[in-house]
Amino acid sequence: MAQTQQPEGKMELTLQEAVKYAIEHNEDVAKANLDQQIGQQIIREAKSNGLPQLSGYGTLDYYPALPTQILPGALAGREEDIAVKFGKDFNSSAGVEFTQMLFSKSYFVGLEAAKSTKDLYRLRAEMAEEDVMYNVGTAYFGVLQTQEQFNNINANLEKLAQLEKILTLQYQNDMVKKVDVSRVTVNITNLQTQKEALLTALEQQKNMLKFFMGMPLDQDINLADATITLDNTAPAAVIPGEISRNRVQLELLQKQKELTGLQASNIKAGYYPSLSAYGRYGYQVQRDDLFSNEQPWYPVSVVGLKLSVPIFDGFRKDAQIKQANLEMQKLDMDIQKFNKNTAVELTNAISQLQNSQHAIAAQKGNVDLAQEVYDTTNKLYKEGISPLTELLDAEVALREAQTNLNNEKLKYQVAQLSYLKAKGDLETLTK
Repeated sequence: MAQTQQPEGKMELTLQEAVKYAIEHNEDVAKANLDQQIGQQIIREAKSNGLPQLSGYGTLDYYPALPTQILPGALAGREEDIAVKFGKDFNSSAGVEFTQMLFSKSYFVGLEAAKSTKDLYRLRAEMAEEDVMYNVGTAYFGVLQTQEQFNNINANLEKLAQLEKILTLQYQNDMVKKVDVSRVTVNITNLQTQKEALLTALEQQKNMLKFFMGMPLDQDINLADATITLDNTAPAAVIPGEISRNRVQLELLQKQKELTGLQASNIKAGYYPSLSAYGRYGYQVQRDDLFSNEQPWYPVSVVGLKLSVPIFDGFRKDAQIKQANLEMQKLDMDIQKFNKNTAVELTNAISQLQNSQHAIAAQKGNVDLAQEVYDTTNKLYKEGISPLTELLDAEVALREAQTNLNNEKLKYQVAQLSYLKAKGDLETLTK
């Protein structure tokens, strides 16, 4: 993970730059990359079991009472048995031991499982990147839409401020009533309150975006306008299992099933015998006095083979294999559920895209109409034909139409992200 640097000035960001920055700095992505490195070490660990094992050993035994052996008295021409103590008070040995696995079916299954575990961590890293891309994209568009709403409120405030200025002069010349000025002042105050709330919301949304990006919160950012280009080739029929082929989550579930199958195979391998070679070379000594040199160290060495044949384990492995098989059945159900869920996600995204396109077109027409009503009412008001209340109502209607258009644009952009996610094409955000 790149080292976090202190912020310097305002950072200009496009959507692509924000996503790339997040992939490089987001903590979840960094952890997933560390997991990939863990996967590499798991493979090394699995391979180590098949390599020669070498260790040193040393022992020191002290016998306050030496063990007694009973010998037949006939050895010494006596009828009764003879009790004899063998050995010395101090017994010591030191040397090296060597073992080498020659055959173990579990070893080869374990190697395959270790490689699959590495793939599992890789898929998890890709899934972490996808989650970050989606979260950054959603937060990015949220900031843009709030900024647009902020600009609309500023434009409306300017209109009301000019109207208030005119009405104040007219009131001073006894051309309008005080209540007319107050109505405009109330609207200005309401808009300023909305502006302050939006300003707080904008700051919070930027902070959330920075959080997803792994960026310091005190770094000032400015976002460029962004659009997403879709392929415009929505599937004629959304078929579960077909549209989820490119999804990393599906590969992850399949890999988990593969690992569970290997786990079952590894348990079955426990029914096979295993063979290993061993060797030992060292020295041993027996003395009455530990520090005397009356007895020298004698060399001792041994080599051999060890065959281990499982016979009966109380049905432990049978129970473990059945557990693994049941886990695979659960994973099959998870895969079916995921395929259905992906189909629902894509269907809903396509529906939302189509609905938002129609809604945006309708709201654009509504904004144009509201603007026309406002301009006409404003002209009639200046000519003294239309009352102030109609002008203020027209201003509120225009503001609501702009807000509705803004909200529909956000829905459309989020639907675009959902569409890309459902098809497994979120990586296009980095291009």
